[in-house]
Amino acid sequence: MSDMYEPKPEHKFTFGLWTVGNIGRDPFGEPVRHPLSPVEIVHLLADVGAYGVNFHDNDLIPIDATPADRDRILREFKAALQETGLVVPMATTNLFADPVFKDGAFTSNDPKVRAYALQKTMRAIDLGVECGAKVYVFWGGREGVESDAAKDPQEGLKRYREVINFLCAYVKDQGYDLKFALEPKPNEPRGDIYLATVGHALAFINTLDHPDMVGLNPEVAHETMAGLNFLHGVAQAWDAGKLFHIDLNDQVIGRYDQDFRFGAVNLKAAFFLVRFLENVGYQGSRHFDAHAYRTEDYEGVKTFARGCMRTYLILKEKARRFDGDAEIQALLAEITADDGTMAPFQGGYSRDKADALKAHPFDRVALGRRGLAYERLDQLTNELLLGVR
Repeated sequence: MSDMYEPKPEHKFTFGLWTVGNIGRDPFGEPVRHPLSPVEIVHLLADVGAYGVNFHDNDLIPIDATPADRDRILREFKAALQETGLVVPMATTNLFADPVFKDGAFTSNDPKVRAYALQKTMRAIDLGVECGAKVYVFWGGREGVESDAAKDPQEGLKRYREVINFLCAYVKDQGYDLKFALEPKPNEPRGDIYLATVGHALAFINTLDHPDMVGLNPEVAHETMAGLNFLHGVAQAWDAGKLFHIDLNDQVIGRYDQDFRFGAVNLKAAFFLVRFLENVGYQGSRHFDAHAYRTEDYEGVKTFARGCMRTYLILKEKARRFDGDAEIQALLAEITADDGTMAPFQGGYSRDKADALKAHPFDRVALGRRGLAYERLDQLTNELLLGVR
């Protein structure tokens, strides 16, 4: 294996306790792998060369743990981090597994459930900060409905907003160095989830009391499930200054949330995503929210984890070649050529500019006849990815 594709700390590759620790249970089958402790998972990730490990509160501390159990587990986990050098860049709260959250957490119709969810999240934020997290993710997996008869969506968003505002104030009051990242998803496990896409979440952020503290954690699978172009969502989040974190995996359009190994389904989409992240200078974690096939033992899980990171680094190198390929770059220059004649009409508005543009003669027919060579460009991209360039 080439050293070029070996993960290093500067690549900031992270996995969740829940990812490599997935025991392979699904709605139709029992577990195929024995559970690993958080300490064992930390050592597994260190063995494959990961930079960090992220967690939900109950990935680390069981929901019914005693105070003594909590202290012991946390002490052992921190010791494992110290021993391996792994860090915890991100944390989150499990607000979806326990039956209490069957109608949502922050948007539940029951005010007692909403209050409990808020309490649980404050405690989980404290835990995440104690372990070093700088980003806190909110995935509202149960925040939604199966029937719109059950919940007014406007009331649901109002409840969601109230909680995020409260938690922003809590973080500020505690003096924590922490940002929030909303994770959009259109459906599953709820029939319809609030804040379904990047666009929904961006609009919601603008209604908050502290929008500067809140950004996005988009996930490949979630936007792809809805048939959307994930790269476009990431670009919009970046353009808005809201790409605080990112979840990398892969997904077949229209299927259940598959969380495949990064690049396992659509290499071209993964390539353009990696190229974008590297070219814009994204400095956050490259977090793999993905799971090994249920067919695997823990050696297979290690292969899965190494594969996620190796594929990212291979595509990073392919992006470098794309940007340095003389034929591809000449074609792009031809496609985007600007003879300068439109310069007087570009930029901000002025009345003179508007009047001049209205009077300018365009050869509409000639413009419409021009071939753009996108077929050639796409084929050259395919050939580069297939290794023949």
